[in-house]
Amino acid sequence: MSLVSNILKRDMKLFLNDLNMDSKISDNTSDCILISDFTEYNPLHNGHFHCMKTAKDMFNESLFVAILPGLFERSGRGIPYILPREVRAEIAVSIGADIVVEGPPMGIMGSGQYSLCLCKMFKALNTDFIPRGYKPVEGIDEILKRVNMGHHIASKPYKIVDKTTNEILLKGKLEEDNYVITSFSNSLSKINFDYKDKFLFVKRIEGVSGTLIRESILNDNFDNVLDMMPSKTIEVLKREIKNDSIIYGIRNVEAILNTANNYDLDELSNLNLFNDKLAQNIINSRPYSDIESLKKSILHGFSSHFIQRVLSVLENPISKNTISEYIDKYPTNIRILNYKNKESLKKFKEKVNNENISLLRT
Repeated sequence: MSLVSNILKRDMKLFLNDLNMDSKISDNTSDCILISDFTEYNPLHNGHFHCMKTAKDMFNESLFVAILPGLFERSGRGIPYILPREVRAEIAVSIGADIVVEGPPMGIMGSGQYSLCLCKMFKALNTDFIPRGYKPVEGIDEILKRVNMGHHIASKPYKIVDKTTNEILLKGKLEEDNYVITSFSNSLSKINFDYKDKFLFVKRIEGVSGTLIRESILNDNFDNVLDMMPSKTIEVLKREIKNDSIIYGIRNVEAILNTANNYDLDELSNLNLFNDKLAQNIINSRPYSDIESLKKSILHGFSSHFIQRVLSVLENPISKNTISEYIDKYPTNIRILNYKNKESLKKFKEKVNNENISLLRT
């Protein structure tokens, strides 16, 4: 618990420092090709490695930059990561990434909010190409074609729309990996970033099970997943298990319960992702002595992902207005988590369009 508490305390300070900074936009020009990939590496498996290697092999002299969330160590689903981001960045560099930068605090944001931040990071990095894994399902080929034509593709309730031509491309919903592609198209269009021919679509490989990988970590037995992850990932996971540094599922329970029990209606209602109804529901059932009773008070019908995000917001209470200001200014500071060598770092600084570049200090 002390490890997680210390991380969250540090990250709140980093968040507030970033919020109080202003971007120093530069107009750098460089012939270096920068490939920028967003991925959580939770943990880095063969699917991630395949996507990275495929992109790097297309451009031999390129700089591969991984955007790795991020502040507060909660995933897009609101769940604590397996490894702290410094360790995830270490693995990424060891298997081929040139630079790893810190992405936005996904776990305390809605999907549209963090998608917008990620796309603003693509723009700040002066990105040339964006690799994305996809699942080959019916209708996806046309969507991918339209995206690389630079069309504004958006996910609407139960349909995928080409807003450039006002056509419905697909009826129904997309799975998570494919949904991210349309989400990026929508967000990149909003910030006027020309992404025509910038996406490198990579078909997802088979044989990787996130469930089995998580079980192997919890059981400290990797016999069933040796062919699912690079050897470096397994080596580091074993080291971190030995050092008692796995943070998967671990929360600052005291902080969550303190917010849920003591914030008044206005304070709760003003938190990111909250509304009056959710805030009142939490107040009506308090006091809380444990997380399970708190989870039961969150309105029925919400997805498990939303409930986990609510817990993350209670754990790191930040208001809607503050998050909005943070997104508007993002990224004020490009924080580097790890890098391959000084030459890669030099090329990176010459390429990106933000003069505020720092290294994460632990």
